[in-house]
Amino acid sequence: MPDDGLACYASDPARTRGRRYPATPAPTRNVFQRDRDRIVHSTAFRRLVYKTQVFLNHEGDLYRTRLTHSLEVAQLARSIARALRLNEDLTEAIALAHDLGHTPFGHAGQDALNDCMAAHGGFEHNLQSLRVVDELEHCYPDHDGLNLSFETREGILKHCPLAHARRLEQAEPGGVARRFIDGAPPSLEAQLTNLADEIAYNAHDIDDGVRSGLLSFEQIAQAPLFARFAQTTTHDYPQLQGRRVLYESIRRMLSAQVYDVIAATSAALQAARPGSADEARRAGPLVRFGDDMRAQSAALKRFLFANLYRHPQVVRTTDQARQVVRELFAVYRARPDQMRPEFATRADRERAVADYIAGMTDRFALREHERLTGHDK
Repeated sequence: MPDDGLACYASDPARTRGRRYPATPAPTRNVFQRDRDRIVHSTAFRRLVYKTQVFLNHEGDLYRTRLTHSLEVAQLARSIARALRLNEDLTEAIALAHDLGHTPFGHAGQDALNDCMAAHGGFEHNLQSLRVVDELEHCYPDHDGLNLSFETREGILKHCPLAHARRLEQAEPGGVARRFIDGAPPSLEAQLTNLADEIAYNAHDIDDGVRSGLLSFEQIAQAPLFARFAQTTTHDYPQLQGRRVLYESIRRMLSAQVYDVIAATSAALQAARPGSADEARRAGPLVRFGDDMRAQSAALKRFLFANLYRHPQVVRTTDQARQVVRELFAVYRARPDQMRPEFATRADRERAVADYIAGMTDRFALREHERLTGHDK
């Protein structure tokens, strides 16, 4: 039975599958707490503060970044984990690390880097997040990476194409990629973090979209999920105006989604009755929305894609970002000496270039692009 009041189906740090390299246990922290602390103190985590979520970093000081997004995911995930008696420390560690592999300029940077790497294994940010914690962080004297636990590493690898999973499985038999080959879900804590990620970005992209002026309150109120909370807010506070109406509507929407996940997941757990974390995995995905909330959340996601992510102003800036990444890749590939020595001397040149660019912040990438090409984007 897990300690600290955890449910029997929660991930128990005392039963971890361990680290890739042996480590002496800490006297005051369990394995998942140490994972969280290692992530927070990593270089890659600090860089998230200057990496794009939707709006480029230089477009405004108040828009979400990858760092603030990761913190919001961790807060939501921990709140739900506590209610479900899941392991909060593991949930938080996965949430804080899930975007460590993101490129500068958000998904535009990832798409451009994937195109550049098409003949060399491609690029995918979930795989890159695992590379960051397994190889690219250099904090310890006797091994690369952060040497995180299996459970945290598995949760970080949210998606993995089958071809990549098979390559990872060859290097680490029975490891974090095995579940993609078997078609099995990860731990409940990883499932929860995935859903908290979705809840967080839908909510904060509404906020940032309205703040930017690309979405109006009246426009976003057409999305059914948001509309119901906008209506109750204006009904309860008829004199309320401006950002207070938006903030309260988002707050109510977030709360409703959290309570819905708790209720739907509790019902799924009661029906499956898993007696351990392993039994919970074998029961299939159990962390979920109710049917109605899942449909409304999907509709909101479609709304944001059509009206915000594909807004001409966003598309224009992301097109420029793609060009920056493509041109940086071409320069570094031809002139590896322009990278830091630990990248410039690697034999796998294309992957080294991809690792170097993926680790950049938005502003560093722009400075490097201007330095190397003479073009100011």
